Amino acid sequence: MNKWLGLTMVSAAAMLVACGGGSDLGGSTETDLSGARGSLMYNPPLRVTALSAAEFKDRLAASPSGQSLLALAGVPKCGVNVHYIEYGTVGGAGEKTNASGALMVPSGDAAGCSGPRPVVLYAHGTTTDRAYNIADITEPTRPGASEGSLLAAMYAAQGFIVVAPNYAGYDVSKLGYHPYLNADQQSKDMMDALSAARKALPRINGQDAGKLLVTGYSQGGHVAMATHRALQAAGQPVTASAPMSGPYALGAFGDAVYYGNVNLGATVFTPLLAASFQKAYGNIYAQPSDMFEAAYATGIDTLLPSTTPLDALFKQGKLPQTQLFNSQPPAPAFASITPPTQPPELAPLFALGFGSNNLVKNSARLAYLQDAIANPDGAVPSVTTGGQAAAPQNTLRQAFKANDLRNWAPKRPVLLCGGNADPTVFYKVNTTLMQGLWSAPSPLALPAGLLTVLDVDSASGGAADPFAAVKAGFANAKAGVAAQGGANAVVQSYHGTLVPPFCNVAARAFFQQVLASGG
Repeated sequence: MNKWLGLTMVSAAAMLVACGGGSDLGGSTETDLSGARGSLMYNPPLRVTALSAAEFKDRLAASPSGQSLLALAGVPKCGVNVHYIEYGTVGGAGEKTNASGALMVPSGDAAGCSGPRPVVLYAHGTTTDRAYNIADITEPTRPGASEGSLLAAMYAAQGFIVVAPNYAGYDVSKLGYHPYLNADQQSKDMMDALSAARKALPRINGQDAGKLLVTGYSQGGHVAMATHRALQAAGQPVTASAPMSGPYALGAFGDAVYYGNVNLGATVFTPLLAASFQKAYGNIYAQPSDMFEAAYATGIDTLLPSTTPLDALFKQGKLPQTQLFNSQPPAPAFASITPPTQPPELAPLFALGFGSNNLVKNSARLAYLQDAIANPDGAVPSVTTGGQAAAPQNTLRQAFKANDLRNWAPKRPVLLCGGNADPTVFYKVNTTLMQGLWSAPSPLALPAGLLTVLDVDSASGGAADPFAAVKAGFANAKAGVAAQGGANAVVQSYHGTLVPPFCNVAARAFFQQVLASGG
């Protein structure tokens, strides 16, 4: 899919048709190359593939991963038409750019497959693959195909229209970086994709019922919550949202990591964040070597996302695989957290983040920690008020605060879903913290019935538990992974493989409940 970068419309059309179908590119096609926010470049958009309900079922049943998805999502009741949209949006500094994504429309004669349908606006998780395209589900090995197939099976094949942007900086986007966890930009990107998709629907037999459901996983959990906040602030109606396993309390999470609670994947997230915030604010560093060790500093600001696989970047010495910080404390006062040994069950995970082949310089960590002590976050290192740091002086902490989502209260129903043992996006520092802020006696407490929180890795509450089946399914899946590869396999697969399908099952059920209640 690297060939997609910089393609003209004609060559893109040819590739998509080869992948399994296409919309008419004749004289009826409308073009809008203005690049304006929310503009749809080609209308009708290209159709990647069209599957009847039976064809989609057979495709899923043909592979072990598809069979698992079929068991979770249920037998498709609708066919699915997958379209590829290109639209105008902005980058992290407000610069004009383009992005692409998927528009999935249910089809067929079964009840709920035609006529006005609710729209699921979906934000995907972190990827380092520049060629990521969630619309291209025709070949399972292509970047984005797995998540795209999940969306098609979980939502579109059950009667939801799906809008899923690839984000600026991916696929055919001309932006040379990705505005990673930039709450303002990413919410605009989502809203622009939605605007573009709504322009396409009348041309592809899709009808918007005026019911908007916002969800996303991991990075996408943060993006989904930021998007709900932005839509609410703009007075645009949201029916419900379901952020999943996201880094919502970004300031608290960042502090936790720098205090030594290094999460799995930190050496990938850190350069993505630094590049994103440097582009947006221009003050994270004067040069990359201010933050990163000399072995990695050169080119790290443009390294991710990449057309080179992540494993290859590790082998080439472009990034260390796990060692974020040096095993020598940046000052004697921080010896006990270099690495932390508490809690004991997490000490092995934290220890992976330290070594002599580290990414972030001790001087950068020291400056961060000194500011965290002088201007503490209300949630780290010990939970107190739960609020954000009042006036951080360190520029990275300022950027974290600017993109932290602890500053609003939703007016529509929200489901927060995750797993309490997540080694990548810590549940307690994010989901639990948001739950506390949105519950009494917090000044941001939501009215009764607006907030639902699901820990898929918790015990079932019995017959009265609406998520009992989800919890049981997760427990079985987790036990299966442990039986095959032991505890380490569970840690490695927990965030990226185990939790996502079960949280999506819960999100769909939550949305259906809200819709059924007249939401």
